[in-house]
Amino acid sequence: MIMSFRWYGESDPVTIDKIRQIPVVRGIVSALYDVPQGETWPLEKLRDLRAAVEKKGFVLSAIESIPVHENIKLGRPDRDALIDKYRRSIRNMGEAGIPVLCYNFMPVFDWTRSNMAFPLADGSNALSYDDAEILAMDLSNGTEGLPGWSTSYDAAELRGLLDAYRDLSEEGLWENLGYFLEKVIPAAEEAGVKMALHPDDPPWSIFGLPRIIRDEAALDRVLKLADSPNNGLSVCTGSLGAHPRNDLSAIIRKFGSMGRIHFAHVRNVKITGKGSFHESAHPTGSGSLDMHAVMKAYSDTGFSGPMRPDHGRMIWGETGKPGYGLYDRALGAMYLSGLWEALEREKGGHC
Repeated sequence: MIMSFRWYGESDPVTIDKIRQIPVVRGIVSALYDVPQGETWPLEKLRDLRAAVEKKGFVLSAIESIPVHENIKLGRPDRDALIDKYRRSIRNMGEAGIPVLCYNFMPVFDWTRSNMAFPLADGSNALSYDDAEILAMDLSNGTEGLPGWSTSYDAAELRGLLDAYRDLSEEGLWENLGYFLEKVIPAAEEAGVKMALHPDDPPWSIFGLPRIIRDEAALDRVLKLADSPNNGLSVCTGSLGAHPRNDLSAIIRKFGSMGRIHFAHVRNVKITGKGSFHESAHPTGSGSLDMHAVMKAYSDTGFSGPMRPDHGRMIWGETGKPGYGLYDRALGAMYLSGLWEALEREKGGHC
């Protein structure tokens, strides 16, 4: 397992030098943040990113993520041209020596929350989600003020996208995902890049949009769309774990034993009702998820890819990008690594 940490580049207040002070972290997860959606990621910029990470003693363990253009998800006429650019980005990743690409197929919105500073009893704050709050949100100004999306849209753009998706069924979205994978997985095989699809967050429909990557059956279907070891998953415990029907240990054991989990996001959430939850500290007992069981499933199935603590609380007065402060994610990395060391020692393995 490669304990990794998300870094948002040179403008990130959580600098790579600060990350170096977390002793268990060996990998960096990052991206190019100045390439417009739908354009090819340049080889030289990917090489420069890898060089910047390696200069500080890390490996660039994954890219998270190259956004999939909405016109690909909608199956519009220009999707082939956009997919060709995506294929070139994958090939450039391979040539730059970057092994894993995390991506998602969520319509319009990436991970979505209704409150970016939900107060917790210990005095910290965390990201939270509530269906009722989402339904009450005003989208008349586009995505302004909404947490968790890969691209900003003004009011007219957002209205056009929402209207377009109303005419697309879940099965239609599945067909468009299958078409995308049919085109890009051969490029990933040639490049030696492992594609890792992230589940929907939260794992149910929001704003009337279809969401399809939300449970074990969906993950199984994804892998069958392109039966290749390069077609794999990013298993996010916080995303899938927000719905009580998802048995995280069973999911990890099933797909981990197949060698199809290429990236692991590990975090905890507290389910507070139907369609509502808030994020919590990583340890078991802080939220609704059993982190020991999660890490044991990864250990038992021999997971060797990148793993990162996902969203953290904002603690000790830290400010900045909600969910991506330094302190709580550093605590999470240490906690998860401690569990991993104990599990590996119990079976006589190497940490």
